[in-house]
Amino acid sequence: MNISLDFDDTYTRDPEMWDLFVELAKHRGHTVYCVTAREPLPAFKEEVYDTIGKRIGERNCYFTDGSAKEKFMFDKGIWIDVWIDDSPKFINQSKKLFAGVFPN
Repeated sequence: MNISLDFDDTYTRDPEMWDLFVELAKHRGHTVYCVTAREPLPAFKEEVYDTIGKRIGERNCYFTDGSAKEKFMFDKGIWIDVWIDDSPKFINQSKKLFAGVFPN
């Protein structure tokens, strides 16, 4: 099973718990991805890579730059079975589409 774990306000709310979840999921044969709407800027990448990236590998961390997460991953050839996200609207809709409508 492919599992997507959002970074901001999901992983960052309780990194210790999510680290345990990631290790259990990997132990059970699942693949965990971090899919974040963040821009792929060096400072943003570094924060992700230095935390969850150490658990899942940098190659499993994706930065959509506000694009709809499901289409972004589909375009990369990756189908996500389970999405874990504090803002599920951004899985199928672009964050840019809602700029100024929803708080970050």
